Amino acid sequence: MLNPQRQRSPQGFSLLELLIAVAIAGILASIAYPSYLTQVRKGRRSDAMQALSQIQQAQERWRAINPSYAPNSLLTTAWPEGLGIAATTAGAYYTLSIGDDPTESSYTASALARASQAADAGCTTLTTSINNGTVSNTPEACWSR
Repeated sequence: MLNPQRQRSPQGFSLLELLIAVAIAGILASIAYPSYLTQVRKGRRSDAMQALSQIQQAQERWRAINPSYAPNSLLTTAWPEGLGIAATTAGAYYTLSIGDDPTESSYTASALARASQAADAGCTTLTTSINNGTVSNTPEACWSR
């Protein structure tokens, strides 16, 4: 038999419990989101690294049939009159350029961060320099895997 005077316990969450859960989730999100963005920006650097590698390959093809490396003015000109490289990376996170006055033995190619990638502190400009066959990438910390 049921006792009609017996009270049933409440079902579900109270408003206070729900507010506490939402506050905890908000605090965790506010801690995790900046770290997430840092990792996303770090991952997008590969876009610039790949594009700079394509410039290196195109420059070597160019140098094989010309007396010096190609200047920036020939970066986007179609092959064989130029390098045939787009002015921005595939993901459009970086703008590409070749330094002034490349010689028969050296040049510098750069990828400048744009849009949201410009917040990648210390790694807004990735540079590859070729000098007498020696490659140097700067800043070094940004090129580490």
